[in-house]
Amino acid sequence: MTIDKSLRTRKGIVRSRNVLTRAERIEKLAQQDRWTEEDGPFGLAKVRIYKVIVKKKKKKKGDEEGDDAGKGAKGGKKK
Repeated sequence: MTIDKSLRTRKGIVRSRNVLTRAERIEKLAQQDRWTEEDGPFGLAKVRIYKVIVKKKKKKKGDEEGDDAGKGAKGGKKK
């Protein structure tokens, strides 16, 4: 059965997945030296998936002072 064109996503899954395929788990375990080719593909150890969170950039002090100076030149708030 196929998926309708309107339901397909163009980029695939963008969000992080919480389940890896067997091949992905073997690759991760091999990188961590927790799996060798002598071990079978069944009964693999659990692999932790870390979610990547992108933090916003902090403003520099020079930028903040420039913003404050611009507000003062306009007159600021009236009480």
